[in-house]
Amino acid sequence: DPRRLDVAAAAAAAAALDGRWPLSELARLADDAAGTVDEPVEWSARFEQRREHGGAPQVWLHLRAQARVARECQRCLQPVLLALNVDRAFRFMATEDEAAALDAESEDDVLVLSRQFDLRELVEDELLLALPIVPKHEHCPAPWISAAPAQTAEDAAPAHPFAALASLKRRNSP
Repeated sequence: DPRRLDVAAAAAAAAALDGRWPLSELARLADDAAGTVDEPVEWSARFEQRREHGGAPQVWLHLRAQARVARECQRCLQPVLLALNVDRAFRFMATEDEAAALDAESEDDVLVLSRQFDLRELVEDELLLALPIVPKHEHCPAPWISAAPAQTAEDAAPAHPFAALASLKRRNSP
């Protein structure tokens, strides 16, 4: 069950899992969805043990996930379908203290070993992190709606900053 994995046992068995979940089952990811897109989230996970420098084997997880989610375009305010892709590796440590120490000195993504690890929660977290900060179409399908009136060619030309002074000077000249 991907929601209650024994990570150490999965790594010892070199377990490989994959599957699909409806987007609606990932509540935090589906929460802001614009539109009614409910495409499946596809994922795969491969657990392994790696020996480094003759020491005890280290537990690793290689995670891949893909999803397509709808968000509101920040330019045209229409739904935009975003393709999210995650391809990450995680190293597991026995305790929170070990994980915090390794996380501070290493560029590896570090998690704590658990006998009840929720892989679905990790997939959802990583897809949320893959969302763009400002969702937008590459090219918006509809023209932008502007509340400002259309400008004429004369209005579009920038006014010279001293034009008003020049007109005052002409009026006061003998």
